[in-house]
Amino acid sequence: MAGHRWIGMAAALALLAAGAASAEEAAAPQAAPQTLLDRVVATHQLRVGLTGDYRPFSLQDSATGAFTGLDVDLTTGLAKALGAEPVFVKTSWPTLMADFQAGKFDVLAGGVSVTLDRQRDGFFSVPTDVDGKAAIARCADAERYDGLDAIDRPGVRVVVNPGGTNERFDRAHLHNAQILTFPDNKTIFREVAEGRADVMITDGVEKLNPGLCAIHPDRPFDRAEKAWLLPRDIAFKLFVDQYIHLKQLDGSYAAAVKAWLD
Repeated sequence: MAGHRWIGMAAALALLAAGAASAEEAAAPQAAPQTLLDRVVATHQLRVGLTGDYRPFSLQDSATGAFTGLDVDLTTGLAKALGAEPVFVKTSWPTLMADFQAGKFDVLAGGVSVTLDRQRDGFFSVPTDVDGKAAIARCADAERYDGLDAIDRPGVRVVVNPGGTNERFDRAHLHNAQILTFPDNKTIFREVAEGRADVMITDGVEKLNPGLCAIHPDRPFDRAEKAWLLPRDIAFKLFVDQYIHLKQLDGSYAAAVKAWLD
């Protein structure tokens, strides 16, 4: 009988030990979920969102689908620093944030202005540029539209690409001029150049068609920063920030800007 009691006690102790081990495992901290930085490094793929219609930041060739531009070069360098290949994902200004929220890309680049509503949905990188809105008109008409008061008059036609900060600026500041939306940001300057619109208000950094002039780009209507919008992953943001910082520090960022603006 004594032997049976020892066997029973041993079994009970084994069960207690097993229960304690299970409790310890349950209480042990779980491994941190894989960060976006880890995933990009592991998959060797960096997805970059671009509109492909905003020179000099990104432009998509309609025949080949290939992207070129300042942010194409810079995000290609970022991918290389991560041991990854860049995969460029087409987006548009009206669908920009919906695509970002849907997780279609890891970096949203291409001349994105920093705004608080966009900041609610992600992390902005350190600023890559500081710019402001300026008016663009046919060079022969530039003196006629010297300031917002001269633009915001009945009969003045202001063309804008929908969905971005250009449209937001126009809706907020123009109450008498006619606002015309035009969906193709790659060819929108032709609307002014060919006389179907009088003015476009856009960022001073934009490259213009021949015959068009920026009106006082050194005195823009406002000031805004441009940056890359990133998912809420602090490890990834810190890497991207350091990459941009080092590019700015060694002069290669300024050289890339000059190459695409000249």
